[in-house]
Amino acid sequence: MNIKHIEGYGEGTFEDVISQFEKHIIEISNALRELIAKKYPGVIEVVWKQQKIIGYGIGPKKMSEHFTYIAPFKNHVNLGFYYGSELPDSQQLLSGTGKKLRHMKIFRVSDINFELDTLIESSIKNIQNKKK
Repeated sequence: MNIKHIEGYGEGTFEDVISQFEKHIIEISNALRELIAKKYPGVIEVVWKQQKIIGYGIGPKKMSEHFTYIAPFKNHVNLGFYYGSELPDSQQLLSGTGKKLRHMKIFRVSDINFELDTLIESSIKNIQNKKK
């Protein structure tokens, strides 16, 4: 998997965050991580162990360079989008009422589908456009 880490950002590892969860949550988290790495080879991964969040972006800065994050919970995994309110969401997959953040709850690996794939692609393009 082509994922990069930048020293001085975040705390812990991906495995530190997901290892405390049940097997199905670990499987969902791994599948999402693999999809993100496939969509953006060389993606920067930043882990916040205390918050149980793993962020992904074109750089290490959370709100200005990240496009998505994985947040595991007991019964599901949130795939969040830092600028989710700006993404096309014709299927209304995203939840949230904040100014920018949106997320999708993933309950099983089979929930990772074409529409989610498209949202990740859109979020990558969105953050790249912001950094031009």
